[in-house]
Amino acid sequence: MTNREWHLVSRPVGWPKPEDFALVETPVPTPGEGQVLVRNKYLSVDPYMRGRMSAAKSYAAPYELGKVMQGGAVGEVIASNAEGIETGDHVLHFFGWREYGVLDAKNAVKVDPEAAPLSTYLGVLGMTGLTAYAGLLRTASFKEGDIVFVSGAAGAVGSQVGQLAKLMGASRVIGSAGSDDKVKLLVEEYGFDAAFNYKSGSVSEQLRAAAPDGIDVYFDNVGGDHLEAAIGSLRQGGRIAVCGMISVYNNTEPAPGPRNLARLIQTRGRIEGFLVGDHYDLQQEFVQKVGPWVASGELKYRETVVEGIENTLEAFLGVLRGDNIGKMIVKL
Repeated sequence: MTNREWHLVSRPVGWPKPEDFALVETPVPTPGEGQVLVRNKYLSVDPYMRGRMSAAKSYAAPYELGKVMQGGAVGEVIASNAEGIETGDHVLHFFGWREYGVLDAKNAVKVDPEAAPLSTYLGVLGMTGLTAYAGLLRTASFKEGDIVFVSGAAGAVGSQVGQLAKLMGASRVIGSAGSDDKVKLLVEEYGFDAAFNYKSGSVSEQLRAAAPDGIDVYFDNVGGDHLEAAIGSLRQGGRIAVCGMISVYNNTEPAPGPRNLARLIQTRGRIEGFLVGDHYDLQQEFVQKVGPWVASGELKYRETVVEGIENTLEAFLGVLRGDNIGKMIVKL
């Protein structure tokens, strides 16, 4: 059998280009002692991966040139040399961007395909969902009655943040998205109180119209003009949780910062960045609380599914363009 896997062959400058990557055929690896061989069924592509394609120092090691990239994946164990994991089990792991992966059993988490669709363990019940939960509750210190603004609200994380806020008693939830169809989705399906298309006009003006009384919490997935607008609408004691800044990921020059940071003095506001990896102690609490909402349909989710390992790169680029509604998944 042969394995296909994506390698980074050059570091992108600005927007990634197809020639920065290569789909390579390799032999299917053999598991050693304490390892399992997994045939991946679903791969995750996420905005943070753009940062790992750069050599710049960050919170995660850069992808190595000429070697297979990494990312979330869920698949079936087809060979096991490890106790506790058997052939036929399904596991969640971090050896994506490939069809087959060998990994230490300690790096695999068993998941139940009968309890929920396998793809959800990469999204609404996985790292994406925990990101939304931890960022909203712990970093942004959400409390009942808050007015919440979410950017990138039709994306995998943003859509869950808005719904969690509503389910936990937010007085008003506002979202921004990049198309009129996504705006409609936010209001009609996800239950946001208001939403706007950031491409249709000034973000600051549209946010003030949607939240005339200001906002208590801003969950930032975009940065740039959205962050400046949120600071401008922040109420006293407001909190901003910075999850991502997709608007600047492909910039070749440093982006200008918000021009109104002094307003944080007036509002006693707080901005705090976070990484989901620092909050895995909330995993059990998250699943116990959110799982029933997913099962009952109270918390809705969408997935944009691209089929075929050969289309993984295009799926990733689609995330950067905002083509996805909900979690972008590659089905193998």
